[in-house]
Amino acid sequence: MSANGRYVVFSSLASDLVALPTSGFGDVFVRDLKAATRVDSRPGPWPHGDRMAPPETRFARIGDDRVAYQVVGEGPVDLVYCSGTWNHVDMRWEHPRLANVMRRLAAFSRVIVFDRRGSGASDPLPLDEVATWERGTEDVLAVLDAAGSEQAAIYGFADAGALALAFATTHPDRASALVLNSTTARFLAGPDYPAGLPDAALPAVRELLGLWGTEDWVRAVLPEVAADDDFRRWYAKYLRACASPRVVASHFEHMMQVDVRHLLPRVRCPTLVMHFEQARIPLPQGRWMAENIPGSRFETLPGGDSQYFTEDQDRMLELIEEFLTGIRHATASDRALATVLFTDIARSTDRTAALGDGRWRVLLDRHDATVRRHVLRLDGRLVRTTGDGAIATFDRPAKAIRCARAIVDDLRDAGLELRAGLHTGEVELRGDDVGGIAVHIAARVMAEAEPGEVLVSRTVRDLVMGSAIALVDRGEYALKGVPGTWQLFRVD
Repeated sequence: MSANGRYVVFSSLASDLVALPTSGFGDVFVRDLKAATRVDSRPGPWPHGDRMAPPETRFARIGDDRVAYQVVGEGPVDLVYCSGTWNHVDMRWEHPRLANVMRRLAAFSRVIVFDRRGSGASDPLPLDEVATWERGTEDVLAVLDAAGSEQAAIYGFADAGALALAFATTHPDRASALVLNSTTARFLAGPDYPAGLPDAALPAVRELLGLWGTEDWVRAVLPEVAADDDFRRWYAKYLRACASPRVVASHFEHMMQVDVRHLLPRVRCPTLVMHFEQARIPLPQGRWMAENIPGSRFETLPGGDSQYFTEDQDRMLELIEEFLTGIRHATASDRALATVLFTDIARSTDRTAALGDGRWRVLLDRHDATVRRHVLRLDGRLVRTTGDGAIATFDRPAKAIRCARAIVDDLRDAGLELRAGLHTGEVELRGDDVGGIAVHIAARVMAEAEPGEVLVSRTVRDLVMGSAIALVDRGEYALKGVPGTWQLFRVD
């Protein structure tokens, strides 16, 4: 279709999670069409990695409204998962890290996850209404009844803390425990609440909300993981699916007025308060909550909110499991023998400056597609792209070498000079990611390669001896952070 022209796909206000009057609908649509055609946006590729098949999405009814929910796992403890105001029960399974949180929780509990009304797959709210925590307690009660749960632990993350506290105190017979993660009972500071945010911080937050649903929002809020191009594009799409910019901005003004501090002394169920040290909601607010909930336990977690999208989820999930079940299973990473391939685009910064962002983005898209094609063709697994390179694993070193050579050769024809490094060793399997010293060594081998060159460690050379692959001794090197010297070979 696009061979003879450019097509623009957009959402009009007709789908803006609001109820529009029928009069003037055509004018609104035409206006939004004109606005969309002024934007030169180009969609990126689908997220990489394996996707866990999501459970069936069902709907609980509250009058004429429907609340989307899912149930996953068969553990002895029911757990209602409230991950902030904005959520999408279907799309969260597309990202391996978010899916891993569900999978790990489902290993010891029966997880009930839902979209609040006004978000995701649930029914929208009228334009003049917001997703209050009072309405949220109705959502939780409805999905508990629909899922056949008499009593459940309530997990509240970020701005869902008020909802979790409200449900635990207004329906104490239905809340068996409370887990609060990086949340607060009040956002803004006051004479008797110095832990809150000052009013002077609000203009910057409002400006950030103006970026909702864009890659710039992801860069600003999750900088540790925004360098991953696939993730950045996918998460921006996820945000757009959760709620529209206008709905989010409207809810923010309500959220800043939330004050449920009076509920804290009324909590009667066991409570765990966790807080990421560099969370967007400051750590003192989490500590203040814990100090004012009778008998609660307080734990700090390293890092910031980005930990939901990295391998550093383990401590968070272990604490939740121990708190709810009394048993803490240390996460023993599965290990496997694999050949690790690292690639990197040589002089990427200089090329970006010379080509400009638009043309460079086109080349990066071609890079990602080429890497995926060759990795799949040779039975490898693409772990992730890194913005200007990629990481993949193979069960056979010969296939890894052929893949590396094919990628380097193909992208040279496209005007990109790549370098690649390979090492074979035992790797740690961390969900959909890999780690361990073998991964570190492969990265260091790649760092010694020249543009257009594929280097392998002696371990790889020894494993492919007798094959038709020609390797040339490149000498011995001291690899940064790796003991001893390492003999490297160039694929000829």
